[in-house]
Amino acid sequence: MTSRRRILPGSSYPLGATWDGNGVNFALFSAHAERVELCLFDRHGLREVERVPLPEYSDEVWHGYLPDIRPGQLYGYRVWGPYDPNAGHRFNSHKLLIDPYAKELSGTFEWSDTHFGFRPGSLKQDLIMDRRDNARFMPKCRVLDTAFTWGDERRPNRPWSETIVYEAHVRGLTMKHPDVPAIHRGTFLGLTQPGVIEHLRKLGVTSIELLPIHAIVDERHLVDKGLRNFWGYNPIGFFAAEPRYYSSSAHGDFKTMVQRLHDSGIEVILDVVYNHTAEGNHLGPTLSFRGIDNLSYYMLRPGHPRWYENYSGCGNTLNLGHPRVLQMVMDSLRYWAGEMRVDGFRFDLAASLARGPTGFEGGSSFLDTVRQDPALSRLKLIAEPWDLGGDGYRLGGFPAGWSEWNGRYRDTVRRFWTGEGGLIGDLASRLTGSSDMFGWAGRRPWASLNFITCHDGFTMKDLVSYERKHNEANGEQNRDGTDANYSWNCGHEGPSPYAEIRDLRRRQARNLMATLLLSQGVPMLLAGDELGRSQKGNNNAYCQDNELGWVDWEDVDTEMLAFVRRLIALRHKHPVFRRPRFFEGRPLPNSTMKDIVWITPEGREMGQTDWTLPYARSLGFVLGGESCAVDNLTGREETDDTFLVLLNAYHETVPYTLPPPTFGRSWEVVIDTFEARQDEDLIQWAAGIKYPLKPRSLAVLRRSGGVKSGHREGIKA
Repeated sequence: MTSRRRILPGSSYPLGATWDGNGVNFALFSAHAERVELCLFDRHGLREVERVPLPEYSDEVWHGYLPDIRPGQLYGYRVWGPYDPNAGHRFNSHKLLIDPYAKELSGTFEWSDTHFGFRPGSLKQDLIMDRRDNARFMPKCRVLDTAFTWGDERRPNRPWSETIVYEAHVRGLTMKHPDVPAIHRGTFLGLTQPGVIEHLRKLGVTSIELLPIHAIVDERHLVDKGLRNFWGYNPIGFFAAEPRYYSSSAHGDFKTMVQRLHDSGIEVILDVVYNHTAEGNHLGPTLSFRGIDNLSYYMLRPGHPRWYENYSGCGNTLNLGHPRVLQMVMDSLRYWAGEMRVDGFRFDLAASLARGPTGFEGGSSFLDTVRQDPALSRLKLIAEPWDLGGDGYRLGGFPAGWSEWNGRYRDTVRRFWTGEGGLIGDLASRLTGSSDMFGWAGRRPWASLNFITCHDGFTMKDLVSYERKHNEANGEQNRDGTDANYSWNCGHEGPSPYAEIRDLRRRQARNLMATLLLSQGVPMLLAGDELGRSQKGNNNAYCQDNELGWVDWEDVDTEMLAFVRRLIALRHKHPVFRRPRFFEGRPLPNSTMKDIVWITPEGREMGQTDWTLPYARSLGFVLGGESCAVDNLTGREETDDTFLVLLNAYHETVPYTLPPPTFGRSWEVVIDTFEARQDEDLIQWAAGIKYPLKPRSLAVLRRSGGVKSGHREGIKA
């Protein structure tokens, strides 16, 4: 298969396959390879028609320029070098490899023993090289022309203080949506349909955070059981989109999705997985990075390079301490931010990206590089601040400019609403932006990304319906998924025939949702929670690409949907619930009121003893609205109403004496979760009287100027 094609030296930059209007430059980094062959395929990707040795090697990059290649050409690589696992090398020229910089893949991946660089089942396992060719079972890389007409598209540029994140899955959100044409269900174009966008707009969310959309490989053990990796946390490329999310062109479909969402004022955030790849541990397949330069791409055990460091729990960890691997990650981020115009990133297991020789490093090369990048540093950067290493839980340890998934917020709020006592001190910190963790280096409340549910765990409905996980459908004997759910089934496991239990569950869901949307920081909702979606108690639906994992748009809890819309509207309208600075507990300028006052059920300000009561299951606070924020452009102070928020996780009514007239003459009830429906005509209560905070409920009252009597029996003026 000797090539007679004319090939020029080309350039070592940029990496990948780059069409310049006349031809294509191919460039592949490999510090330890001895030879690199570019393999060209027919338009169907079935037949390898030519092998072209890349003629130049400079700056540890193999490169060549083919003047007669055009967009659409399918290709892959074969890389020659030593097969010596004990030295960290796993080159195998019999394996067709995916270009790490490929921007689109053609064809599907099929599992075969030929993907392994060694003979599976041999006595010496991975030490003996396998010589079978795997090309027929591999997807092929496609050369792209990235031209696209953006028109008048502009980034929404939502301030962090106004942001409400909606975590969703491309397929999961659209597969059952009645307004999405069948051909577009489960794809990027499905998210562009008017019915989907209108739902997001009416809901009031500002940013949609998409679970991983990068190209992945379904784990073999899942395929053998008739399942697939639904969530997508098993990447094999960081520039190409997963083929199952588009029909014709990943590039065009994705850009169209971004364009339509931006036109509707909705930001696009990508969940990205740069901590590991689908090649797994030393017994995994050779698909790309391992066969290109294993010693450079992966973190190998010091002194024992046959083995991989596994901070991801998935068999390997990418080595971002290597400058070329760091470059790949940064190039990928810039590509999605620049070429594809996304608005931010959520970094899966972000602690592993900042690991150095001594463990997690707050000043790691990755964190420092992102922070100084003129484009990326202005986007929304969200860390999942942990990994599976011994010192991997780093909540609050990321530098300024980052927001972090606040797992402690999730756990504290869940535990409080199950009725656990002695939590009000911790709860107060979570409700006010977790300044105990983020109040340093000029960080703001938006450093805390608050969530109660996410893709990993129970849905909101299941959180109040199950106390145990029910993951039997995953085929792992219910051993997978966490047991630390901090959930309460309200007296019956799973669907209940008892009306009083169903009513309590709906109230508990309202309590949880109201707590989330009225807390300082950035709230994140799980797609479908506003509709009352259930996964039947499965808290690890990563492999359920079916109705269990999809959002149900037919069986909708309309009361919950209306309640969530009202809460979000309240948050948008009132900046007192989304302050850009932490509370200080001090009097506001030109006012006798403090920015926040914590009150006891007797109506007095809480003291030290009140915070330490082990049986306390209720909490109340007043948010002073006289000064919520300062407009950065005009310097004017933004004012708002003053609100009283009351939370009661106790099983009996707790009367709260409303703050005295110094706070205002009366208080009007804005929200009371004890009632499924809220009155349009706000009920007002005089200052100084007792408000009966019902069992397991949350109430929000707004300071008012007068008392309207006679709206409901028992109202006192």
